[in-house]
Amino acid sequence: MRHDSAAQTAIHTDQHGIDPDVDHTHAAKKQKSRLSAIFTVIFSGFALLSDGYQIGVLSLINVCFNKIYGDQFTPEMSTRIGNSLFVGCILGQIGFGFICDRVGRKVGLMLTTLLVILGAALCAGAYGAGGSVDGLFWALTVYRGILGVGVGGEYPCSSASASEAADVVMPGRRGMLFVFVTNFVIDCGFVLSALVPLILALAGCSYEVIWRASFAFGVLPPLSVMYFRFKMDNSDIFQKNAIKKKVPYGLILQRYWKYLLGTAGSWFFYNFISYPFGIFAGTIIDQSGGENPSFVHTAQWMLLLNFFYLPGSISGAFASDKLGRKRTMTLGFFMQGILGILMGIFYKDLLSKFPLFVVVYGVFMAFGEFGPGDMLGLVSAEIYPTAIRGTAYGWSAAIGKFGAFVGTTAFKPAVAALGGGDADKGQARVFILASCLALLGSLFTWFLIPDYSKRNLHEEDEDFRRFLESKGYDLSNFGAATVPATTTDEVLQDVSSFSDEKNHMKV
Repeated sequence: MRHDSAAQTAIHTDQHGIDPDVDHTHAAKKQKSRLSAIFTVIFSGFALLSDGYQIGVLSLINVCFNKIYGDQFTPEMSTRIGNSLFVGCILGQIGFGFICDRVGRKVGLMLTTLLVILGAALCAGAYGAGGSVDGLFWALTVYRGILGVGVGGEYPCSSASASEAADVVMPGRRGMLFVFVTNFVIDCGFVLSALVPLILALAGCSYEVIWRASFAFGVLPPLSVMYFRFKMDNSDIFQKNAIKKKVPYGLILQRYWKYLLGTAGSWFFYNFISYPFGIFAGTIIDQSGGENPSFVHTAQWMLLLNFFYLPGSISGAFASDKLGRKRTMTLGFFMQGILGILMGIFYKDLLSKFPLFVVVYGVFMAFGEFGPGDMLGLVSAEIYPTAIRGTAYGWSAAIGKFGAFVGTTAFKPAVAALGGGDADKGQARVFILASCLALLGSLFTWFLIPDYSKRNLHEEDEDFRRFLESKGYDLSNFGAATVPATTTDEVLQDVSSFSDEKNHMKV
């Protein structure tokens, strides 16, 4: 029996001592890992369509509320409903950034998907007790807050997962792939946020049907990816480099404080500019488009305006790997700042040629997408090590959403204060003020954010390990319990050995 066993072993082992069954198993595991990475890239980002949609759709829904409720829909209530999403986003970004690092990417993605579905459905069915208009608006404030927690949580969970998977799928073009499955998808959501209400209006729907159906549409994207997210795995790089206990936050802050200042500060400036000018764009167009413009007229111009996000995002995706993240983001900030100042100076002249005004407004927003819109998520997902990628991303994005909160809160009061009763003059001066912040953002980017365009994500993980080891940290805290921590050299050695084995098998 021992002789037969030896003979059988010889049959299944080639002249180099390699068992083809083992080789086949290894290859099968690599193929499964790659397929998992591809699906992770796709389905990490797709639910972000709803996030962009739910943020952008409020612009035209505000127009509906103004036409339905008139003076009952006060500026204060409009701001409150808008800001409730941002407050929720801040909580979601911080909380789910922590969850996706400490518990896992998959758990975070599942929970955020459920919250987005719940929040969007509640908004669509919002109702004030006894038909109260104020009750309706307060209900929407609460429901948009719930939606915001899910939307905010999507950012660190989706982006961390997408960046880690993109590094496997397209190592040399990680930036382009990441942008296409994150910020480009969000921008498609912004376009849909103008298209859906426009279609409903052209179909003859009432204003109430328009705003309720518009909210409800946001349920579909996250609902469509629920099953696939349930089937996803945490990435290999996460399992090998996660820190599940005794996270050295003091040492992390010591090493990455400058990077955090750069990503959080730049995100604050960008969101301070982009969100108020996006959310209140419908109101600006409605007020500037002539006497009592129809909803369809306003929605058509909003669709054109939002369309400019797409070429900005696409060009930024390609530039991210060609120019590098830092140069692309700095250039986008700078061009947005210069154009915005010129818009402010010639604001009334542009309004007299309304189509030109909308096009220039769109280019202004496109520059933002080309630079910080595309690059901030990408940079925040790759300059930090795997162990804190979600947390650092979450805090950076949360500071950014705080900028959105401040910007939307200050927008209408600033227009009133700076205009002295003249809305056009106030908006012109707000353009100039916001554009100066864009120029400041370009300085933050250039001096505080490193360019990791050509670095593999494993490299920062290894640098982080060496830093912690030099400080006396116990490296045995790294890695999930079922997966041993593996260094970059060991990973490359395994890949090299596997490649050599396959070459020998072909001989």
